[in-house]
Amino acid sequence: MTEGCASPVGLAESSELDRNTDPLKPIHTLLSDAFRQAISTAFSLDAEPMVAPAQNSKFGDYQCNAAMGLVKRVTEATGTRANPRQIAEQIKAAVAPLLSEVVDSPDSLSIAGPGFINVKLSPKWLAARLSEALADERLGLPTRKDPRAVVVDYSGPNIAKQMHVGHLRSTIIGDCIARVLEFQGDRVLRQNHLGDWGTQFGMLIAHLRTTQGAAGDAAIDDLESFYRQAKERFDSEPGFQDLARATVVKLQSGGEEELALWAKIVDETRRHFQPIYERLGVSLTREHERGESFYNKFLADVVAQLLEKGVAQRSEGAVVVFTEGFESPLIIEKSGGGYLYGTTDLAAIRYRTGDLGAGRLIYVHDSRQGQHFTQVFDAARRAGWADDVALEYAPFGTMLGQDGRPFKTRSGETVKLRDLLDEAEQRAFELVSEKNPTMPEEQRREIARAVGIGAVKYADLAKDRTGDYVFTWDKMMSMDGNTGPYLQYALTRIRSIFRKAAEAGNAQADLAAAAADHNQVQLDSPYEAALALQVLKLGDVLEVVDRELKPHHLCTYLYDLATTFNGFYENCPVLHSEGETRKSRLSLCQATARTMETGLTLLGIPRLEQM
Repeated sequence: MTEGCASPVGLAESSELDRNTDPLKPIHTLLSDAFRQAISTAFSLDAEPMVAPAQNSKFGDYQCNAAMGLVKRVTEATGTRANPRQIAEQIKAAVAPLLSEVVDSPDSLSIAGPGFINVKLSPKWLAARLSEALADERLGLPTRKDPRAVVVDYSGPNIAKQMHVGHLRSTIIGDCIARVLEFQGDRVLRQNHLGDWGTQFGMLIAHLRTTQGAAGDAAIDDLESFYRQAKERFDSEPGFQDLARATVVKLQSGGEEELALWAKIVDETRRHFQPIYERLGVSLTREHERGESFYNKFLADVVAQLLEKGVAQRSEGAVVVFTEGFESPLIIEKSGGGYLYGTTDLAAIRYRTGDLGAGRLIYVHDSRQGQHFTQVFDAARRAGWADDVALEYAPFGTMLGQDGRPFKTRSGETVKLRDLLDEAEQRAFELVSEKNPTMPEEQRREIARAVGIGAVKYADLAKDRTGDYVFTWDKMMSMDGNTGPYLQYALTRIRSIFRKAAEAGNAQADLAAAAADHNQVQLDSPYEAALALQVLKLGDVLEVVDRELKPHHLCTYLYDLATTFNGFYENCPVLHSEGETRKSRLSLCQATARTMETGLTLLGIPRLEQM
């Protein structure tokens, strides 16, 4: 009953609906291009058209808000004080022929207030675009004309420790960004920057040797216990400190025994976090791992190059990089020798832009790392390792408990991610069992897994990543409002329409007929037109997510799509309609379902047949 979160490309369910069509330019892009050209025609100026969805649908679907911002430039160009409304009139006159097929008549372009130009899209044009979208396996959405190699750095669990709730946001936000960029046509290079190197491994290996001799049979819980014990010994036993430091030296020098033991610890940790990824539906695998250990061999050369280029300098025995605006420098080599996180991150940038050929690097990390990434990015640019490369930091806030503090267990310990997901699935099982008590238990548990995991992920993704948010079980598991379970259920309700239609024996015939005729979709009701417009906004939304790296825009869109569909379904009978109206409304249902499937897949939320 669960469909999972496979690649979003090729989501059309009915092969008879698939045929090759030219991709449809997103509506916002189409209108922006037209208004930009109109401004150039009217005033010989290249200006941002400032097109946005209309605030009030009574006046239009979109709005061009450029007139007021052009007053100064038009005044300077003409030598006469410009009036924003007059500017809007000239833009309207110039854009009207460009949008002749998009609007029904010149009256569909209107000016409000001091110069806002409202655009009311033609239902006939919307119907034609919707038919084209239905005929394409990608819903007519274009792929990037100039695809890039994009690195997305996310998740980054620490070796010898279990993943906890602090890893959740980086993991699922990063995965959603990777999915969206891949859907847009980019070649996405997922990079899981594991914390798998450093002094702590000397402590851990030395402690394991002196207590049990090897880590091969140690479970991850044991390793965490050993880590705590090793740290206590390191802090309190001078002799153990010396042993740990000597072990680190041997490890970093390539000692066979130390490397073999280190590899066992890494493998044991992976046996814990890889099932978590699979459970979350996250697309990270072993091939995406590029831990700190991978860059270790490059660090000395990174420091040498930065010194040679004059980016770094020696200060009090250390090697540092000063960044304008920051009092404390970025330390890349300690006074006693040894490298830091900044050194590894600089090595990673050099590798990702040089060896991998990436033109865009995205780092999904918590908001406390702002200064670190600003300094690292600055150093990389000055070193020439990021010429014509976009270096982007996508920070996120903290998951809080209802007391407003970082989310912890009742005893004050960090919540293990595995335990969080266990509880989510159990709560979902209770919810599903209450709703479907006669359903076989195995089926209820399968649905519960999808609902529980989806609820946790969606509750996080639906928030603007830059802010903190309060983790609330009751709210995230609710079947009402902007939640994962609500959207999963909304999709199953739409699919139930087709199951009921199939019982009548003619649903597929109606859909095939609708797909064969581009004039088949009819938008006679404002509810039909509103739904068609909302469906066709997906391309606009994905461009925003691509640009801002904020999945919550896609969540908001899908919630609005579900509520718009409810308005359509309540006011426009589908199965009780007849003839061409029935075919058209089934097509609207199909377009909505496929759009929701695409959106949920890009979020990494499981889709369900029944709930």
